[in-house]
Amino acid sequence: MGKMYFMQGNEACAKAAIKAGCRFFGGYPITPSTDIAEVMAEELPKVGGTFIQMEDEIASAASIIGASLAGAKAMTATSGPGFSLMQEALGYAVMTETPVVFANVMRGGPSTGMPTKPAQGDIMQIRWGTHGDHQIIALYPSTVEEIYKYTIKAFNYAEKYRTPVILMMDETLGHMRESFYLDYEDEFPENIERIKDKELEADDLFHPFDVSESSSTNPLVEMGRSRFHVSGLVHDETGFPIGNSDGAEKMIRHLDSKIRLHAQEIALYDEYMVNDAEIVVIAYGSTARSAIRAVKMARSEKIPVGLFKPITIWPLPSARIKALFKNSQAIIVPEMNLGQYAQEISKLNTQNRHLEALNKVNGELITPEEILESIIKVWIQITEM
Repeated sequence: MGKMYFMQGNEACAKAAIKAGCRFFGGYPITPSTDIAEVMAEELPKVGGTFIQMEDEIASAASIIGASLAGAKAMTATSGPGFSLMQEALGYAVMTETPVVFANVMRGGPSTGMPTKPAQGDIMQIRWGTHGDHQIIALYPSTVEEIYKYTIKAFNYAEKYRTPVILMMDETLGHMRESFYLDYEDEFPENIERIKDKELEADDLFHPFDVSESSSTNPLVEMGRSRFHVSGLVHDETGFPIGNSDGAEKMIRHLDSKIRLHAQEIALYDEYMVNDAEIVVIAYGSTARSAIRAVKMARSEKIPVGLFKPITIWPLPSARIKALFKNSQAIIVPEMNLGQYAQEISKLNTQNRHLEALNKVNGELITPEEILESIIKVWIQITEM
């Protein structure tokens, strides 16, 4: 039997991480993500896990990479300025194909910005914050129940694709409290577990970076059970650095293809009343909560509008968004930034449909009424064409 819970968003993230098998947290307190660290500090020792408050965010990110390579599922949590400091380590995790989870509870920026206010300004930093060609997986829930559910999914994606995964939230989601029902067996599939029984001869060298199959990855065997080398340099299948151009290209293309070629199965999203929609609102995170209300209000006024809520922010759910452009007359993208996601979506607008961006960067949530006003404005425009 399931159970009804009443949790804060950050609390749900921490408890779901433990449910997913996380046994190491290395972090540094920063508003508005500190609650995740506080819950982890209390709960991890109860299950034999380890919590360490590191000296800064750079050390926090490095510590979870080391813990993961040593065999523990690991995560950290931070916000904008801290996430900026973690970018070098994030790139190292990409290159070394180390499964870890970064929770980024977004706040206003740049720099110190607005620590206690919600924002969605890290969308492009999450995609391209670290240097070089790479793919990234990023999930963005919009309810406390979804935070729990997709924290578990983030750990599973990290293990399956051997990659860092970013769990995105914003200040409102992190601090709000909601009740929700959990039936563990029905709602959550079996967690992906790390291989722990790999038996190798003493002189054998495990090949954790074998890219003979460019769109797949070898499972990671914890250090101590096998011999392998780890390097942030371009490397061969053994992990040792290489200097030839063919090997370098093979390595970089593998990091791209193992996620890009599986984008369809990684893509998670919800839809509401899009089948007959002439206008589709694309909204994520806290903004999606206002958007669903706005869509219901518009429908009561006989305006054919629907909602597409991407949960997988990266990789972009391109196929479905292209279909939305094809089957509707206009797309509206409300977001608490100056149009970061709308700009990416516009690249998929091969039908040359009307694309409306609704942006807010004053530390306040976008309201249902503001989205409804945009819907009405666009509806008048397309009906008068």
